[in-house]
Amino acid sequence: DMGPFLLGILPDAPLGATPVGPPFPQGGVLATQFLQAELEQNVRLRELSFLDPVCYVYNPLEYAWEPHEDYVKRYCCSPKEVLFLGMNPGPFGMAQTGVPFGEVRHVREWLQIRGQVSKPAQEHPKRPVLGLECPQTEGKSDPSTLGLLETGSHAAQPP
Repeated sequence: DMGPFLLGILPDAPLGATPVGPPFPQGGVLATQFLQAELEQNVRLRELSFLDPVCYVYNPLEYAWEPHEDYVKRYCCSPKEVLFLGMNPGPFGMAQTGVPFGEVRHVREWLQIRGQVSKPAQEHPKRPVLGLECPQTEGKSDPSTLGLLETGSHAAQPP
C-alpha cells in the first residue's frame, strides 16, 4: 500500500507542505502505479448499488479504459504542482472519453488521445456514448478546463 506516499505528502500535512517519504516514481512507473490504484478503487465502486430513481450509472473507467489509459500514460509521468480530482459532470466530457475535465474535441485534437470506447452497461437513450467521435460539446457557457488551458495561451502545451 503506497498510502500517502503515492501523493508524496502526509495526509494531515498543511497545503504546500514539503514532500516526505520516498521520491516520486518517474515515467511509466508513476503512470502504472496510478492506473493500478484506479483499478483497485474501481473494484470498490462496482460494489455500490443505487435505488430508484437512479436507472443509469456511467463509469467511463469501465467502458472508456483505453483512452483513459492513454491519457494517464502520456500525462502522468512526473509529479505535478496541481492535481485536479473529479470528472466533467456533463454527458460530453469524461463520460465520452474517459479523460477528466475535457470535452471530446480537446481530448481528441489537442491532447491527441486515442483508444476504443464501448458502451456503459445501461445507456440512457438521450445520452448515448459515442466516444472520441462524439460531435456535441458542453456548450460555450460551460467551457471545459482543457478548453480554458488551450485558449488561455496561444503557446499552451498539453498538461
